[in-house]
Amino acid sequence: MAERPPVDRLTEAEAWAELADLARILARANIAYHTGDAPEMSDAEYDRLKARNARIEARFPGLKRADSPSEQVGGPVAEGFAKVRHRVRMLSLANAFDESDVTEFAARIRRYLGLDADAPLAFTAEPKIDGLSLSLRYENGTLVRAATRGDGQTGEDVTANARTIGDIPQRLKGGAPDVLEVRGEVYMSHQDFAALNAVQTEAGARTFANPRNAAAGSLRQLDAEITRSRPLKFLAYAWGELSAPLAETQSGALNRLAALGFRTNPLARLCANTTEMLAHYRHIEDKRATLGYDLDGVVYKVDDLGLQDRLGVRSTTPRWAIAHKFPAELAWTRLDAIDIQVGRTGALSPVARLRPVTVGGVVVSNATLHNEDYIAGRDSTGAEIRAGRDIRIGDRVQVYRAGDVIPKVKDVDLSARPGDATPFGFPRTCPECGSEAVREEGDAVRRCTGGLGCPAQAVEKLKHFVSRAAFDIEGLGAKQIEAFHADEHLRVREPADIFTLEARDATNPVKLKDRDGWGEKSAQNLFRAIEDRRRIPLARLIFALGIRHVGESASRLLAAHYGSWRAFSDAMTGARIGQGEPWQQMIAIDGVGEVMAASLVTAFGQDAERALIDRLIGFLEVEDAEPVTVADSPVAGKTVVFTGTLQGMTRAEAKARAEALGAKVSGSVSARTDLLVAGPGAGSKATKAEALGVTVVDENGWLALIGAE
Repeated sequence: MAERPPVDRLTEAEAWAELADLARILARANIAYHTGDAPEMSDAEYDRLKARNARIEARFPGLKRADSPSEQVGGPVAEGFAKVRHRVRMLSLANAFDESDVTEFAARIRRYLGLDADAPLAFTAEPKIDGLSLSLRYENGTLVRAATRGDGQTGEDVTANARTIGDIPQRLKGGAPDVLEVRGEVYMSHQDFAALNAVQTEAGARTFANPRNAAAGSLRQLDAEITRSRPLKFLAYAWGELSAPLAETQSGALNRLAALGFRTNPLARLCANTTEMLAHYRHIEDKRATLGYDLDGVVYKVDDLGLQDRLGVRSTTPRWAIAHKFPAELAWTRLDAIDIQVGRTGALSPVARLRPVTVGGVVVSNATLHNEDYIAGRDSTGAEIRAGRDIRIGDRVQVYRAGDVIPKVKDVDLSARPGDATPFGFPRTCPECGSEAVREEGDAVRRCTGGLGCPAQAVEKLKHFVSRAAFDIEGLGAKQIEAFHADEHLRVREPADIFTLEARDATNPVKLKDRDGWGEKSAQNLFRAIEDRRRIPLARLIFALGIRHVGESASRLLAAHYGSWRAFSDAMTGARIGQGEPWQQMIAIDGVGEVMAASLVTAFGQDAERALIDRLIGFLEVEDAEPVTVADSPVAGKTVVFTGTLQGMTRAEAKARAEALGAKVSGSVSARTDLLVAGPGAGSKATKAEALGVTVVDENGWLALIGAE
């Protein structure tokens, strides 16, 4: 990603702008890939950008967005299939793109577990097939259900279709656990893909862009007989719910799955260290062209399942696994135009309109140009990128797809530049509303100053409000929001207007049901869906407000901490940036930094913004956050602080264990702290805890309390 500055050189403003860009394009990619079975990029390209998103979030945790790609797994369930709730979530994988990423992955695991550099730590390494994830549930050795990954929590019931795939056993060989969920990949070989497209062409039917697209489309047929006619294959590599362990190691579990009747990948290897892992990666990369199926990398997993349990998972990815991706592809084409798009925060984002070109098997016609500095050939510090070559309309440009639905422009060919090409003049006014577009000092992004008076910002904020992770109102998507915002009678200009839509429609001379694209049933369904969303969980409401830097995971943290809308609202109203108890309590929440806290306080402190929020709340019944309860947990609901050096576990592992038991982990001691776990070198936190009368225990006392001695 030579055209981007290193993450450690990003300014906060530049990081914020890039995260907004990543969230937008990766969300579109998820829908195209997982729901539409029509991916606009390869898995390798998607994952490369998602990895950069994660690195930026790690450096700037306060900038994590509500719609962060790192909080998403898969895509929404398609219409036409029954929904299946996964007993054990189907996760995605974090990614590595070079050898240093793999080395850091292993080192990170050692740090988390407190292992010395010379302590044994084995990994499995196996090809990452580019197909469709599938979960198979067996009870007493018999296949009872098959489900796609969906969004990781809920998938599609494709049992009838899965039964037609020859690699999927209907009954397992002896010795299977009473309950066994086997997970793997449905895919299609290159030879079978070519034959299928030949048949499709002969029949005058739609052909498929690539084997992954063909496999996904074939598995997700409402008519199982169509699936039966398609040459699908299945490889097993993981598991979900189990009534009894398969083995003590990942490699042993793979052998057990093979013994039960599943196909596993013969290229899977047990590696003693990163040197062996990387050697096997190169071996698979060398054989890639001869394997007869698509793969986009190699997956490494900690072999010891006991260590996997200790390492646990993040929000969407396990700590004990990573996918080492193969490099992206490049292509050259002509830049026909540069358009400016305005986002919900007023950011002016340049988009390259390209002469269509095929990159990695996908035709692309758009590319992000990041910001005005990038177009001019410099980074956020003023240093040259692309040797100072600027980008102009008419240029021959090199495009790559490293994770974007909208790919990126990597370089420009000056030898092919038209003689009349002139440097691109980045607009100083908003193309949507004409307001001045300013660039604050230290910010890489130019922003419209029109606020809610800018139709682009207002519409984008409303789209965010009704997005899937926010209010998720069925029948009210981006297209409907645009139409309602522009309609002088329906007039949806702010979130509160959504909840008066039915009443206002009743007084309109032309009812919604009589408008193009609507009917009585669809209008009533929309009104009913809006009514259903008057009752909303606190975390979804916080996320829906679209406050800058407050992502979906942060919204859950805030909801869990404050519990109710009243408590949250009062805290935001009472807080002052950098001072006072409400401020200190907010920044003490593990995962909430000063940047995010300042954004919250600012939003609630602006009269216009607060009035908009108050008008909305008048139509809602906000559900209190459900406290995390764990059976027999002595620390559920308590606020715990760890300080000093822990001997038996790392701080990260202790924090993860406490949260799994229902505790709230804070970074500072206050009167609200219930328990301080103090190791050697505890220092000022222990002193403050004693002064406040907070219970203080050492590490052994903590382990005894949670029953982990």
